[in-house]
Amino acid sequence: MKIAFVGKGGSGKTTLSSLFIRHLAATGSPVVAVDADINQHLGAALGLADEEAAALPAMGAQLPLIKEYLRGTNPRIASAETMIKTTPPGSGSRLLRVREDNPVYDACAHPLELDGSAVRLMATGPFTESDLGVACYHSKVGAVELCLNHLVDGRDEFVVVDMTAGSDSFASGMFTRFDMTFLVAEPTRKGVSVYRQYKEYARDFGVSLCVVGNKVQGQDDIDFLRQEVGEDLLVTVGHSDWVRAMEKGRPPRFALLESANREALATMLDVADASYERRDWERYTRQMVHFHRKNAASWGNERTGADLADQVDPDFVLREIAETAQVSPSSAPQPA
Repeated sequence: MKIAFVGKGGSGKTTLSSLFIRHLAATGSPVVAVDADINQHLGAALGLADEEAAALPAMGAQLPLIKEYLRGTNPRIASAETMIKTTPPGSGSRLLRVREDNPVYDACAHPLELDGSAVRLMATGPFTESDLGVACYHSKVGAVELCLNHLVDGRDEFVVVDMTAGSDSFASGMFTRFDMTFLVAEPTRKGVSVYRQYKEYARDFGVSLCVVGNKVQGQDDIDFLRQEVGEDLLVTVGHSDWVRAMEKGRPPRFALLESANREALATMLDVADASYERRDWERYTRQMVHFHRKNAASWGNERTGADLADQVDPDFVLREIAETAQVSPSSAPQPA
């Protein structure tokens, strides 16, 4: 299951995504956690010291390795250099799975223990001084989108992505890559403005969206959110002494999280699980191809000097049980 957390900056989406990741880890579920925000905070929210969080391997820095690995023996992709963030898989492509070991995880994933369970933490990487004037920050999250395009995950496996703030994920098709999107909103007009943007953009793409009200202090706040977002309001979360201790670097055992907040997380997991029944791999693949063709025509063809529409394999559908020939991991490029 692929889960996204979105919201405006300061809404608490990183805090909520970290709590959800901890909740999944407590159930023993395999989890890949991805910080797709260049303002990286997920590592710290999951308990890493500032120095450890800053030292996380950057997916953006490993983009050549990621492209070469995912390309595999796909005959439609002439070289790794012609792959862009929206390049879809085809026959011969290598796919990623949550439970496996592979060179991409070796290079980009930091193993993290949460309450006795192992989680893989990946980060797109910060915007560095060398990027100033020469790179758009959307290029940084390209590695995340490319991996999501090549990811095959099952019902009891989870990839949780802490997305960029606001509606920036609509700069590409990444917002369609998820089984469930949790939009974290404060009970203010600004807090629900991103919800309106997401709702409008996502309407035509079958995106499953639920609102998590955060920083709720009373019934008036709940009534406000219900009035603004209607039935999309799933749960609300208020003040948490556990979160305050975590933010001070002294997180208690997760089992001590307030019961109301544990119940909210359990409800979110139930809704995410239920979304599995609505999975449509053909629609998922079709949307992937749609956004690839758009990106190819608008900038990709000029950037690479190739007609990237030729990368589309018309007979390929990404499925939970892949029907494509896979290259053995032993022949994969190894991280430097």
